Amino acid sequence: MPIEEADVDVLMLFLSRERLGNLHRLTGNWRVAIELHQMTLRLGTDLMTLIAVIEIALRNSICENLAQFFGQADWLLNPPLPFKWKDKDERKIQEARKNAQRAEYSKLSQTEKADLDRLAFPGGPRADLSHSDRSRERQRLIPVTDGKIIAELTFYIWKRLCGPDYEHTLWRPILKKSFPNKRVKRSDVAENLEIIYQARNRLAHHEPVLHKRFADTMSAVRYISQHLGARFPSDATPLYRLIVEDIERIEENAKILHRILEDYRMPV
Repeated sequence: MPIEEADVDVLMLFLSRERLGNLHRLTGNWRVAIELHQMTLRLGTDLMTLIAVIEIALRNSICENLAQFFGQADWLLNPPLPFKWKDKDERKIQEARKNAQRAEYSKLSQTEKADLDRLAFPGGPRADLSHSDRSRERQRLIPVTDGKIIAELTFYIWKRLCGPDYEHTLWRPILKKSFPNKRVKRSDVAENLEIIYQARNRLAHHEPVLHKRFADTMSAVRYISQHLGARFPSDATPLYRLIVEDIERIEENAKILHRILEDYRMPV
């Protein structure tokens, strides 16, 4: 539905002049700037969906290989020695565990929550204990599976595991199996994952991914989807075939948006 001129002032307040500023400077028209802003958001939503598929596929491939490599159910929280997560990754994993416990705690009835007090506070909770501290102590007792914790982890951790810090401890012994083509280099995988990760972060904050950043992101999406799990990378991999129609649609929509933006840049 076209934007009514009568609504422009209110929408400018909601979206902010600062956010619309670049588009207004380009077009010289607040209504057109709002319309282009909406087109950019729609493109970003479609691109975020595409990246989600890449993230899910990468996560599951990595986790399947790590489960086999470590050979035990609690490999995420207690990997067998001598392996050790890097400190910043350990913090992310522990944070994910707490989030998973919090999510499970929220599903409990008040009776079930109160039952945890007997374990958390054998002598009874202190009188000065706040409600939030009491809840936190209860949550610590809730067991959560690796699967629940994995679901709370983000793209950050999966791209980190393909980075140089784990070259010798994970990539060479096991994670290379996620990218089985002999010519694939870890550094190439890491570089493409970083591009996707940066685009994902921008989109998560409702920032545009356009022009060179868009082209680089689509190239990285193609690279990962053509190489993940493939001995012979191509457009015929199951993952690429799953998303190829989405790729084509997104690129066509991006072409339309970029053409409109370019028309405003062209001198009259």
